Amino acid sequence: MTLTTQVLRRTPLHALHIALGARMVPFAGYEMPVQYPAGVLKEHLHTREKAGLFDVSHMGQAFLAGDTAALERLTPADVAGLKEGMQRYGLLLTDAGTIKDDFMFSRLQGEADLYVVVNADTKEGDFALIAGKLAGAATLTPRPDRALLALQGPAAAAVLERHSPGISELTFMKVGRATVAGCPAIVSRTGYTGEDGFEISLEGEDAEKVARTLLAEAEVLPIGLGARDSLRLEAGLCLYGHDIDETRNPAEASLMWSVGKRRKEAKDFPGAAATLGPQAIKRVGLRPDGRAPAREGTEIADKTGRIIGKVTSGGFGPSLNAPMAMGYVESVFAVNGTPVDLIVRGKALPATISPMPFVPHTYRR
Repeated sequence: MTLTTQVLRRTPLHALHIALGARMVPFAGYEMPVQYPAGVLKEHLHTREKAGLFDVSHMGQAFLAGDTAALERLTPADVAGLKEGMQRYGLLLTDAGTIKDDFMFSRLQGEADLYVVVNADTKEGDFALIAGKLAGAATLTPRPDRALLALQGPAAAAVLERHSPGISELTFMKVGRATVAGCPAIVSRTGYTGEDGFEISLEGEDAEKVARTLLAEAEVLPIGLGARDSLRLEAGLCLYGHDIDETRNPAEASLMWSVGKRRKEAKDFPGAAATLGPQAIKRVGLRPDGRAPAREGTEIADKTGRIIGKVTSGGFGPSLNAPMAMGYVESVFAVNGTPVDLIVRGKALPATISPMPFVPHTYRR
């Protein structure tokens, strides 16, 4: 038997992570920091209270040139109507209308190309799909040489303003070119924590300089994947490959807000008939009673003991000081306040269908 070892890729900040004492783990084909010496709990709460810096350079960045509206062949989002200086959340769909990935796309001021960011684990497949479906209309140019940082938390704007004067004038989902600590960047006011914050796209060679500059500020701590996951779950945000995947359509996933009004009316996106029709299941939030968290894969039962769904993400919310989860249930049970049971190690633990986010968003709109 021959054993093969996967060679993990590294982001431009790998040496910095090691210097900061990060515990590194394999993630999406990369060696990534799961936590730093402060620990996941402190990293999570620090981000909610001050500001955390995340390395998300493993994400896929690209530019789409040509007939950018042709991207509507693959997404139910309104691409043609995106104004300059704005960013939008979208879903990449299969021909059947199920979710291939979720992504962000931006139209920079005075530029014809779209700036696109997709998930790390799926980026090669996403880029191949976009290039193939848009062949002859638009050209996608991946930029693996670029790095991506996320500065998140209530102090993020004040911190970034010191090194990029005027950047705090951006509001939620706006984007623009800027200079950060003397380096050219694309900055958007968005993120994956539910907090106010920014994502900063840079040339890879500039990433460490900018990261060190931001980390030198008293409000900022480096944050790993562990706290990133608990923060996004408290914010009710999906993780691709867990809460959404190619078995779910936008309506089942409770993501119809990402479908453009014009697209709904025209019914001109892949799988529109299935997405716009009745749904047998829906993604919901769950608040378990007590302190025991329900992890991914936990079965959800009605009060008669019949299995009606499954947890897709679950854990303990440090900001909530309580467990939380999300998952899919039969649509008749997808009403906030509905009592259910979570089957944990063969025991039925009571829980309630709950609205999301579990922790209020603090975006600056």
